[in-house]
Amino acid sequence: MTNGEFRLAYVPGVTPGKWAELWAERVREVPLRLVQTPAAEIVPLLRDGGVDAAFVRLPVDREALHVIPLYLETTVVVVPKDHAVAAVEEVEVADLADEDVFEPLDDVLAWDHRPGQPAFTRPESTAEAIELVASGAGVLLLPQSLARLHHRKDLTYRTVTDAPQSQIGLAWLEAVTTDLMEDLIGIVRGRTPNSSRGRNPQQQPTRKKPPQKRSTPKHRRQTRRRT
Repeated sequence: MTNGEFRLAYVPGVTPGKWAELWAERVREVPLRLVQTPAAEIVPLLRDGGVDAAFVRLPVDREALHVIPLYLETTVVVVPKDHAVAAVEEVEVADLADEDVFEPLDDVLAWDHRPGQPAFTRPESTAEAIELVASGAGVLLLPQSLARLHHRKDLTYRTVTDAPQSQIGLAWLEAVTTDLMEDLIGIVRGRTPNSSRGRNPQQQPTRKKPPQKRSTPKHRRQTRRRT
């Protein structure tokens, strides 16, 4: 943290707005600064101290890092709106066997065997690959969040049911687990402000046990002894 703010980086496609709103409600004394960073640059930025934490795409090099996996992203194929794939709701990798598939240099999916046929070029970025898809030169597989980020009116996308998925995680330096970092972890994991695992949990009032009433001893009935 520098200059009284907490710096949180995130890869393109992640939408940290909901967490930023919760931060503003719970950690009012420290502003949260959001920094969108390319996936290939985000871990070096974190290691160099350029940010305090980061939403990353897994896997990443975890040396000296704490990483909490958060959620998986649906993988989709982006095609022109008049493409045959646009007529169905979802496809399998085998359905793309005859397609020219772009593999941008910033691709975030890990494939054992890439689908389809390699396109004529490897674009430097996803944005450039989207432009080539719009020209009808091939198709592109990527996380749904990136398809939404690069939305165009002349393109559409469909879910690829058996494709590998990208996973988003929260990362920070092992040596720098501060109170503010604990606040962020609590927010991301959905803890309430009263959670005992969060920072400065609100203590619940201790209920005092009501004083127990003492039972009044019964007087023993005296019996006269007959003489």
